[in-house]
Amino acid sequence: MAKMKGTAERGGASAGAERLAIKKTYKLFIGGSFPRTEGGKTVPITDAGGMIVARAARATRKDLREAVVAARGALSGWSGRTAFNRGQILYRLAEMMELRRAELAAEIGTARGARVADADAEVTVAIDRTVWYAGWCDKYAQLFASVNPVAGPYFDFTVPEPCGVVAIVAPPLPSLLGLVSTALPALVSGNTVIAIASDRDPLSAVAFAECVATSDLPSGAFNLLTGRRADLLPHIAKHMDVNAIAAFGVEADAARALAAEGAESVKRVHAEPPAEPEFWYGAEAQSPYWIERLTEAKTTWHPIGW
Repeated sequence: MAKMKGTAERGGASAGAERLAIKKTYKLFIGGSFPRTEGGKTVPITDAGGMIVARAARATRKDLREAVVAARGALSGWSGRTAFNRGQILYRLAEMMELRRAELAAEIGTARGARVADADAEVTVAIDRTVWYAGWCDKYAQLFASVNPVAGPYFDFTVPEPCGVVAIVAPPLPSLLGLVSTALPALVSGNTVIAIASDRDPLSAVAFAECVATSDLPSGAFNLLTGRRADLLPHIAKHMDVNAIAAFGVEADAARALAAEGAESVKRVHAEPPAEPEFWYGAEAQSPYWIERLTEAKTTWHPIGW
């Protein structure tokens, strides 16, 4: 009894002492689950005052390979769904984001020190943009498809199809809205995505992945890697099973390297220079042409029956 009493007294004393908060380590999102990075390394995430508030997984080349395998495995299932059903699923994703909007805003505020109103505004635009792209799933083909005139008794159709496995390098800021604005257009047409989160603020991107995990998006259709983009960009460009790259916020030298290294596998490479964060809130940051840039034009001939 005396021993138990002493233990309780010590517990009570420590309970009254200053407590060290547990810093969360954010994981990757690959194939519908949240694995630890293969390399076991993390990067510290600091707040506006320089204090470490969390740690994010530092993805490796092997993690990238696992993400490509997951994306390739999900491609036929995701692209094979009807356009209307893809729209339903992306709308469901918007519902999950709406349900967790307070958490998304809190992650933005934690890493960037953003005011509550500014963080909430970013989440609002991100949710609205997800709804906007969900509505385009069964409409974009009407804009970019055509029936072509030919000299003969044939029908000649040109229709957009997904590129395949697409790597998205999200802009540094705004972390959540930038990711949504660049990844959603790729998903609309049936591509599967490997997204590289902002290395300045990956917390809201992982929270977004948690929304994906609780939506109806098939496992592997969207994958998220965190860490240092400089570690991953060369391997993405050289990977033979990545069909296209859309990288945002990259300097001219990095853009040239992506294009040169991606040429060996005939990748489609879009590399955009850094833009002001305000750009992503404007009308230019959402367009059906963002969908079109990650599609391939397929032309089919069919004889006219009598």
